[in-house]
Amino acid sequence: MCTRYIAPEVGDIERLWHVGAGQPWRGGEVFPNYSGGFIRAGRQAGGAARELVQGQWSLIPWFAKERKLKYPTANARSEEMAGKASYKAPWARGQRCIIPAAAFFEPNWESGRHVPWIFRRADGDPWGLAGLWASWTDPASGEIVESYTMLTLNADAHPLMCRMHKPDPKLPADRQDKRSVVPIAPEDVDTWLHATPAVAKALIRLATADDFDAGPAV
Repeated sequence: MCTRYIAPEVGDIERLWHVGAGQPWRGGEVFPNYSGGFIRAGRQAGGAARELVQGQWSLIPWFAKERKLKYPTANARSEEMAGKASYKAPWARGQRCIIPAAAFFEPNWESGRHVPWIFRRADGDPWGLAGLWASWTDPASGEIVESYTMLTLNADAHPLMCRMHKPDPKLPADRQDKRSVVPIAPEDVDTWLHATPAVAKALIRLATADDFDAGPAV
């Protein structure tokens, strides 16, 4: 699971995804329940095809009684999202998003201790990570809160991502359920944001090892 990433500056977001120009958005480290930026399909008739939104990284489902949840929702297993109560409505409604990330972090335990690794794209551009978003209305105040979750996929067979996270010595290597984020290529962004769930699901796949510039964070 990813619990820390670096959001890029708005200039990089506008350059790569053609959205966000003129917004007072600055990049920086983002953690669960912090505020971050995400790109979704434009919701106003006749408006832009994409919009950059600021919201909470930890999706608040429609049925939540309060903003602070008792369980984590910063990540969502893509294999389960269509049936999980917190995510099935956003997935069915096409509430998919792109999470811009200059880099993200994962823990490596090969030394027997937690060593943070940083993952950048090999070409130097930011990642566009797959996510789901939701709008939640606070029943007490009426405030509308935007939020999002980052999709993950099993990476037990991935040559790089299988090395992340603490292994369970009781399980074989192919049943560890190591997780990885899901990047969406720039040419697939509009399909991810606008297509039907059946079409979008085909884009949920792991990056190749060659796509990464990865190593211990210093």
